[in-house]
Amino acid sequence: MKEKLLIPSMLDAHFPLMKYAFLTPEYTPVILSQGKEVLPEGLKYTHNDMCWPFAMITSQMIDALRSGKFDLSHTKLLMPTVGAACRGSNYSALLSTALVKAGFPQTRVLNLNLKHIDKENQLRITPVMVWRSLFALFYGDLIMLLVQQVRPYEKRRGDTERLRDRWLKKLGAELKECRRLDLNIMVNRFRTITRSFKRIPRTDTPKQRIALVGELYTKYCSIGNWDMVRFIEENGCESFTNGLSWYVIYYIDAQLVQLREIAALGYRAAGLMLERIQKSMVSVLTEEGFYSLPPLHTIKAEAKGIISTEASVGDGWLIGAETAGYFHHGCKKVLAVQPFGCMPNHVFGRGIYSSVARQCGGQIVSVDVDSSGTPLNAYNRVRMLIDS
Repeated sequence: MKEKLLIPSMLDAHFPLMKYAFLTPEYTPVILSQGKEVLPEGLKYTHNDMCWPFAMITSQMIDALRSGKFDLSHTKLLMPTVGAACRGSNYSALLSTALVKAGFPQTRVLNLNLKHIDKENQLRITPVMVWRSLFALFYGDLIMLLVQQVRPYEKRRGDTERLRDRWLKKLGAELKECRRLDLNIMVNRFRTITRSFKRIPRTDTPKQRIALVGELYTKYCSIGNWDMVRFIEENGCESFTNGLSWYVIYYIDAQLVQLREIAALGYRAAGLMLERIQKSMVSVLTEEGFYSLPPLHTIKAEAKGIISTEASVGDGWLIGAETAGYFHHGCKKVLAVQPFGCMPNHVFGRGIYSSVARQCGGQIVSVDVDSSGTPLNAYNRVRMLIDS
């Protein structure tokens, strides 16, 4: 009997496709979607000093196990982590402890990381999984970038999301069946997808563009950032969140200084392939009249002298590089969202915002998300950015 693999909400735009990477003869992936209403479940079994991502992920997991929807003898949990020097590297062990306290000692927590943390509980990564993830990464990026730039201007409400859902259904079927997973097909399809969104009737009323930066969970998950994209759009602006491929290439770049030469060769080869695909995607977007940050190493070079690119813990120098990149490329308002108490984000992000703003000429508003906080205070700070 196949087992259910429960995966917490983390990447709203990518998980509808990325979930097929975890579809194996052994597992059927299930992406959890509960919102803040389940938070009390996790807070009963976690220390109140733990960050917002862990509190919400634990809450989703325990609520799902208590829902009665899953056969607990055939259910496992997946805890993805980058394995960097942050509390996220301890999530698997902490979640296992919380499960014992909640009455689910038999439920196994698998982890997904490239640092071989907790080896005996690592999810086995296969070539098929990696190949599916590659296509989900770039298709997810492209559709996310297009949706955020088209939806605020659509003349007929819902056109953008209906087209998004049609593409996700089509691409999801191909990923599920491992069909048409050819790099040339993907690169050619970038233009087909982009032009399909371009044909949606839109108004020409100009809107402010508010860029979103920060830690992965609070950047790409609406639960993680209290639905900031929706709030920005409802207040008459356009939200822009940079693609996940920039983070993946940053992660590879950050690891190169720590790896032995043989291991570094594999990382370098993977990084070069991803960069070529990313350049193709960015070229299509800009040629068709959409906004995009330049490829990762371009914004890294442009940020030289403004930020230090030595910081590679968590989201590290990527936060500052993206912020400077927005200022350099016409987006002068940036919303930085991070979990309260996230040291990498506070040091490598919040600690340099004022300096980056002075050097590049722009505005940055920083918002902390925490289980003890309230969205209202965060929304008020966003209004300050919009109205300033």
